[in-house]
Amino acid sequence: MMQRINFSDSDFDSKLTAKLQVDETDQSALQDTVKHIIGQIRTHGDTALLELTRKFDTHPATHVAELQLSLAACQQAFAALDNPVRDALVLAAERIRDFHQRQVQQGWTYVDNLGNTLGQKITPLDRVGVYVPGGKASYPSSVLMNVIPAIVAGVPEVIMVVPAPNGELNPLVLAAAHVAGVHKIFTIGGAQAIAALAYGTATIPRVDKITGPGNQYVAAAKREVFGQVGIDMIAGPSEVLVVADGNSNPDWVAMDLLSQAEHDELAQSICISDSATFLDALTQSIARLLATLPRAATASTSLRNRGLLIQVHSQAQAIELINRIAPEHLQLFVEQPEALLGHIRHAGAIFMGRYTPEALGDYCAGPNHVLPTSGTARFSSPLGVYDFVKRSSIIYASASGAVPLAAAADTLAMQEGLKAHALSARYRTGGNNAE
Repeated sequence: MMQRINFSDSDFDSKLTAKLQVDETDQSALQDTVKHIIGQIRTHGDTALLELTRKFDTHPATHVAELQLSLAACQQAFAALDNPVRDALVLAAERIRDFHQRQVQQGWTYVDNLGNTLGQKITPLDRVGVYVPGGKASYPSSVLMNVIPAIVAGVPEVIMVVPAPNGELNPLVLAAAHVAGVHKIFTIGGAQAIAALAYGTATIPRVDKITGPGNQYVAAAKREVFGQVGIDMIAGPSEVLVVADGNSNPDWVAMDLLSQAEHDELAQSICISDSATFLDALTQSIARLLATLPRAATASTSLRNRGLLIQVHSQAQAIELINRIAPEHLQLFVEQPEALLGHIRHAGAIFMGRYTPEALGDYCAGPNHVLPTSGTARFSSPLGVYDFVKRSSIIYASASGAVPLAAAADTLAMQEGLKAHALSARYRTGGNNAE
């Protein structure tokens, strides 16, 4: 079911490259549709928002005010949860909050040897929009992972949008919104929700940044409004790379690969091992365990089209592949994961040891599960508190400290042919000669 290749194969590079590529069909028609929806929201505001929500989500609302959900409804949803579910949700929220509080940074200043004060001021964004998939689907973890870092960062207003097809909302999503501390909730979705958040309407406040996962229309809309607002990332299919030694339990590794494959048909599961015997056993485990899954058809397609088993012959080869693939999730299913950690340069999240499945990171370990995909871990980081703040530089020159800096600025500005810049600096030195 999963293609198996060997690092020593003559065509190894081409086989690996082919598996890592995501088939990108022509998106021009979709992008045109999204642009039209955004244009409707910009031109007609709430009227278009209500019309599009009724059209695409068959939402029963007859007035745009009905699209706002009360926070009391979220509190009631939380109170109605069974105790084990409520306890798990609270545990996850507490751990996510505790982890992200450690990311909080303070501004700083220092005085240089000329008597000038320099520094950095860190300020939370004013308003953030969080998109959460809705309907019968339940993604409380997405709520927690996107909202809690913003709250920890000090964002004063976090607005959640969640589509409600046929007026249906998942109570667990609402309960998660209560636990996370959302300030406002609107039952809107799709490209129209992204446009409303980016440009604002009479009812939906304009935000500074939009985060959260969504379908292809949501992703296309986020790409379209970027620059008008900030966005978290344009995420590709989810992926896991497991590095397993010969002593690994094949059933454990198989289920870790399957947990990724059941996401969707484009999800990617890769295992690297230096043991051919283990890879044989793993293949048998995958075939046996796959049949037990409710989403076996989805997982099967994912493994067949994008799954990969790779045999290497040394630890150095495994490390080379890790850094080449730059996976979203990396599991080091080996006896001494610490020995590999220092060599890893590119990975969204690194799961160490045999008792750390990627599923823990999805829900309750604490670190954020919004991670760079499709090799973008080469230059991107997980979502965090730092995504909900901005930095301002502080420059406070003293009368005496400005003189040597102004002289240098004067010289450099004249070299660039910017005389007004040069004179602006020169005036601070007591000179007003325009020559």
